[in-house]
Amino acid sequence: MSAPSTPVMRPWFGDEETAAVAEVLASGWVAQGPRVAAFEAAFAERVGARHAIAVSSCTAGLHLALEAAGIGPGDEVVVPSLSFIATANAVRHVGARPVFADVDPVSQNLTAATVAAVWTPSTTAVLVVHQAGMPADLDQLAEYCGRRGLLLVEDAACALGSSYRETPIGGHGRTAVFSFHPRKVITTGEGGMITTDDPVMATRLDRLRQHGMSVSAAARHASAQPVIEQYLEVGYNFRLSDLQAAVGLVQLGRLDAIVERRRHLAQRYRDRLTALDCVAVPGDPDYGRTNFQGFIVELGPGFATGRNEVLGVLAAAGISARRGIMAIHREPAYRDHGHGPLPVTEHLSDQTLILPIFHQLDETEVDRIAEVVINAAHGRQRIAA
Repeated sequence: MSAPSTPVMRPWFGDEETAAVAEVLASGWVAQGPRVAAFEAAFAERVGARHAIAVSSCTAGLHLALEAAGIGPGDEVVVPSLSFIATANAVRHVGARPVFADVDPVSQNLTAATVAAVWTPSTTAVLVVHQAGMPADLDQLAEYCGRRGLLLVEDAACALGSSYRETPIGGHGRTAVFSFHPRKVITTGEGGMITTDDPVMATRLDRLRQHGMSVSAAARHASAQPVIEQYLEVGYNFRLSDLQAAVGLVQLGRLDAIVERRRHLAQRYRDRLTALDCVAVPGDPDYGRTNFQGFIVELGPGFATGRNEVLGVLAAAGISARRGIMAIHREPAYRDHGHGPLPVTEHLSDQTLILPIFHQLDETEVDRIAEVVINAAHGRQRIAA
């Protein structure tokens, strides 16, 4: 069977990325160095944060953010089960226990009410995910966490270019962690970024990502005199390379164009699909603006075709789609991990799918994809069992 002609996602690369990588190769400095520092500075300015610390992945960033905040064994961290598994894994990596909370059925995000439903005296932090770029309601979560004395960390893996109350995600003063995986709005292949306004935390994050080293390799190299570094604590090799950062700098310059194009394509999907009573499509919440990192369609009562069969119908038409966001508590790695009822999470995980959306997708292809979904809604297009 040939690969689908329309992927679910395709990064937008041009000659600029190629030239940027070639320049780094010619410089001879390809590990973490001046390009990483420039990328961090540009990223912090873009989201309105005081500090940005580049890391090897968003998962590594979440791990470091929790560790630097003192989260560890004996602590419980509230997370959504409706998320990529890395959200819960990062909590496990620091020795804490993830506690699964349900989500709002429209935004697909944690709320103060869903967090309160699973809070215990052992809860020390909340890890809120801006799911598929949809901003969570940060004010209500911050107010709840403030009353309980809880740390609030933003898993902003998908949310670069989204905003909450006209401020970019990552610019609200809390710790936020972003991803540069190829499925995200901009990419460095792999990689992530932590933002924070806390200079003490920023210093520790910088140290932890490079083995607990007191002086970076780039700083030692730049010194006219020999520098003998110390290793102040047990750290990690969670660094981003200058090769990746060079690509990231170019990609960051494309961010506004990428987000506006995605929003245009999302509106075209909405125009084609909102006439279906049996389908719910995403839009902006009252309090924010989404980057449409993903376009998630919910199949409601009256949709004539099952979700998994719709995926098959789309694949048969040469269209690559994906199931909706996973429910972590159902995965084998968490099967024996206790949890309370999660009805919204399970419904959304079973009844949603992700349609293609990326910068190079054209309007006629959006129309074709929507038409396949509309036909499936009416049972006019089926595949053999």
